[in-house]
Amino acid sequence: MGKPTGFLEYDRKEAKHEEPLERIRHFREFKKPLSLEEQKLQGARCMECGVPFCQWGNMIAGMASGCPLHNLVPETNDLVYRGKWKQAYERLEKTHSFPEFTCRVCPALCEAACTCNINGEPVSTKENEKAIIETAYQNGWAAPHKIPMRTGKKIAVVGSGPSGLAAAQELNRKGHSVTVFERNDRIGGLLRYGIPNMKLDKSVIDRRMKIMEEEGVVFCTGVDVGKDKKPAQLLKEFDRVVLACGASNPRDISVPGRDAGNIFFAVDYLKSITKSLLDSGLKDNQFVNAKGKHVLVIGGGDTGNDCVGTAIRLGAKSVTQLEMMPMPPKERTAANPWPEWPRVLKTDYGQEEAIAVFGHDPRVYQTTVTEFIKDEKGNVQKAKIVKLEPKKDEKTGRMNMVPVEGTEKLIDAQLVLIAAGFLGSQKYVTDAFKVAVNGRTNVETKPGEYETSVPGVFTAGDMHRGQSLVVWAITEGRRAAEAVDKSLMGM
Repeated sequence: MGKPTGFLEYDRKEAKHEEPLERIRHFREFKKPLSLEEQKLQGARCMECGVPFCQWGNMIAGMASGCPLHNLVPETNDLVYRGKWKQAYERLEKTHSFPEFTCRVCPALCEAACTCNINGEPVSTKENEKAIIETAYQNGWAAPHKIPMRTGKKIAVVGSGPSGLAAAQELNRKGHSVTVFERNDRIGGLLRYGIPNMKLDKSVIDRRMKIMEEEGVVFCTGVDVGKDKKPAQLLKEFDRVVLACGASNPRDISVPGRDAGNIFFAVDYLKSITKSLLDSGLKDNQFVNAKGKHVLVIGGGDTGNDCVGTAIRLGAKSVTQLEMMPMPPKERTAANPWPEWPRVLKTDYGQEEAIAVFGHDPRVYQTTVTEFIKDEKGNVQKAKIVKLEPKKDEKTGRMNMVPVEGTEKLIDAQLVLIAAGFLGSQKYVTDAFKVAVNGRTNVETKPGEYETSVPGVFTAGDMHRGQSLVVWAITEGRRAAEAVDKSLMGM
């Protein structure tokens, strides 16, 4: 696969990024792709490694190693190297519903498991994937599928995030009639309102949605199933129902002063800005504005980074990002060998921009908030923070992060964004459908299965497995579709 000596002859080369001080002036995607000729050389770096963990997609030490979609990575990389772009697209489409999403937002589990990591840098599979799908769109290959016949079966998919869209696409292509219900005003779920435009331009979603509509999928927005539309009605109108509503309960911070104004959950903040961008280009001012404010982001993950980059684009006076855990090492340790997911320090676009604007990394490790201080109007003005240290619980043996006495201090915070993750599915939906949930409030199924405790009702994505990656959501949607189809057709 690829050129046997390519990884020795060619260095890894990535898409160029617009400079931080330039890209913070807009909300557009800022990566400038390589030419197709340059990309072919990146495909050439894929070696005949014998055991391609890049496409394995199973768990090691609690983390996925390789792509859970089982994309046949060496094959697509080889086709990129040979310039056979249409064949590369056809190969990729066999296992992947939406490469245009993952090539923009996935942390590239395939690259982390690449054998080239042992002594060098991995193959740029994520950017190869982007070159494949964008070339396919440019040449009209990513066109609607012809559905040869219909089964007469009707399926409702509740939720239009990546898992719901993947399930809908697969079920529709199997000949079933699919209707997708979305409570928001636009299709896409967290792809639409949880990921900023500069990472995933919303025209990318619209482009795919148009293809799905032409294939026969029906989209209904502004319908909150469980409130506006009752489950009994859905179960009467449709042969099967797929719940793909995501893990929509944000984890909160319970400290004194939490009721202060200008404290928002990260996704609510990001949604307000994306919606205003789409509605009016921010001219309607119907968004949470960071301009001129000291912004405090609580949470060090991808969503926290998105909050940092977004606040900077809106003109924040300063940005501080708190992370409870210690700073990761810059390189793999002996306790984290390949092909495990590398638990190493990652400086993402938002942090890069903060460094360019403010002169320092916004992240403060081993630190948490103990209190929010209000001003005379009841809005947050300052936050009391404290350093943390790991300490072993003698009873359980677990390591906990505990406050260090005497390290408390006050920092300015006129806008607080809580990006501490999600806890599980929303109760009003699971109660309405009367489906069983586990201790983490994820919808419960038998191991490896997708049908809930209610016959005819299936589930997929974060609602099923808990907060996870877009690539896992797509995987879940495809697998749930297989289970639904089998339950309907018996094979």
